[in-house]
Amino acid sequence: MVDVTMQEKPLYLVADDYGLSPGVDRAIRTLLSEGKIAGTSCMTLFPEWPDEAALLMPVIKETGAEVGLHLTLTDFMPLSGVRVMCSMRKRVAQWILGSVDKGKLQRELDAQLNAFIDVVGRAPDYIDGHQHVHFFPIVREWLVERRDLLISPRGTGPWLRGAPDASLCSSLSIRGKVSIIERIANGFASEMSAAGYRVRGPLMGFYDWRKPDNFPAALQYFKTHAPEGTVVMCHPGHSDAILMARDELIDAREVEFAELMRQ
Repeated sequence: MVDVTMQEKPLYLVADDYGLSPGVDRAIRTLLSEGKIAGTSCMTLFPEWPDEAALLMPVIKETGAEVGLHLTLTDFMPLSGVRVMCSMRKRVAQWILGSVDKGKLQRELDAQLNAFIDVVGRAPDYIDGHQHVHFFPIVREWLVERRDLLISPRGTGPWLRGAPDASLCSSLSIRGKVSIIERIANGFASEMSAAGYRVRGPLMGFYDWRKPDNFPAALQYFKTHAPEGTVVMCHPGHSDAILMARDELIDAREVEFAELMRQ
């Protein structure tokens, strides 16, 4: 239950998954144009990316919103052509066992970054990860090795989305999931700060996506419990055939879009 005695705070809301499907992209552009969200991170590995980016960038320029890179190493076909994608469960197992092919994964990360820069014309404003893969050691290494490309001599460069804090979760069931992500992210902020990146957090935005009608209450909870500096992720979108072929998160996207438009 939300403690209504707590003061609401403005949220730094960013939408994940721009580029996943035209319906998702259209919804995110609408929210950006209406000032409902502060930015979006982009999946650059799909064939629609160049055309969808061309529709996004005028909105970014008009609103001053931020455009980020949503690094993706699970679930989808790789951009590099190297067979590196797998389920999140297998990715965690590879990390634990130390069986990750660094060269192949870094080629895929390079391909996604280059696809962003080729279309947008510059480095991303921020970097995060699909299923939080940017917290994995192999991606941390890549970020450190690419800092000269991403961070200017003046020290300006993308900020990185930081770890969640399980103690901020509204329920025990969500807290269990988030605690796993928090453990994977252990040391991320200190390592990336030492490499010259800014890390923003904590991360909020977790709720039971299988119960989309919970989103309005979850959003209210984030407003009243978010510490200073919190980044809140969201996943709005409109359903279309491409989305249904690529992802299981469908209904919650429509609910999130409608609720964010009401804010």
